[in-house]
Amino acid sequence: MLLNRLIMIKFVLITMRPKIGEKKKNLEIMKNYILKEKADFYIFGEMSLTGYRCKDELRDLAETIDGFSIKYLKKIAVERKCYIVFGMPLINKDVTGIIHNSAIIIHPTGRVDKYNKWFFPNFGPFEEKLFFDGGESVKIINTKIGKIGLIICYDLFFPELCKAYSLQGADIIICISASPSITRKYFEPLMPARAIENTTFFIYTNIVGTQEDLVFWGGSQAYDPLGNMIIKAPYFKESMITCNIDTEQIRIARANRPVIRDIRPEIYQDLYHFSRKNK
Repeated sequence: MLLNRLIMIKFVLITMRPKIGEKKKNLEIMKNYILKEKADFYIFGEMSLTGYRCKDELRDLAETIDGFSIKYLKKIAVERKCYIVFGMPLINKDVTGIIHNSAIIIHPTGRVDKYNKWFFPNFGPFEEKLFFDGGESVKIINTKIGKIGLIICYDLFFPELCKAYSLQGADIIICISASPSITRKYFEPLMPARAIENTTFFIYTNIVGTQEDLVFWGGSQAYDPLGNMIIKAPYFKESMITCNIDTEQIRIARANRPVIRDIRPEIYQDLYHFSRKNK
């Protein structure tokens, strides 16, 4: 007799309105959301710890990976036996004065993993390159429910990052974001595309609210491995939405749409040479 392989994982996508520069208040907001509903994963947006529009304050707000804020959330993750994903400015412990725009994942065991944002918008109202150093690692995060790949906001526009995760066996790609309303029309078409081209689940969480001259649109959402929308939060409103994911869908999707099998790896070496030539 075949065993039933259906294992449902409950995700909570939080569209949070962070307070600029007020870490303790934001930690309390995050805690309150987590305590509202029992789940396996709680996912907050980019810079949810500090707010996005902090500018020069970022250097004072940034913490190390063993700092107060992560310790605070680690205690909650262990007590609730859950994963917590959120964004923060992270101090580079090896090089003095360097900070990263980071996605943190805290495990139910208290283990902490991080991803440092690779690509920074430095056009229009965006000036992230003034404050952050770029990431250099695309490392799969192993969890008890599958393999996770993390990206942050503008990273979404560079499909090679998600492809790097899928080639390492990613089951779920999580994008935490601080996307203002002027960019929504560019972001939303890319989410199902990343799910389809990698046959992975794709989860996106955005912040909401007004910070100086930027209005963040919220609209957190999730897609299955064939690009079908699972759930979507309202625009311009704080919200907490939940969805269940069955990773068995990945096996079925890859049988129907075998893009991982059909990849031609030689193209990536060519892309490197093309990009160097055009610099």
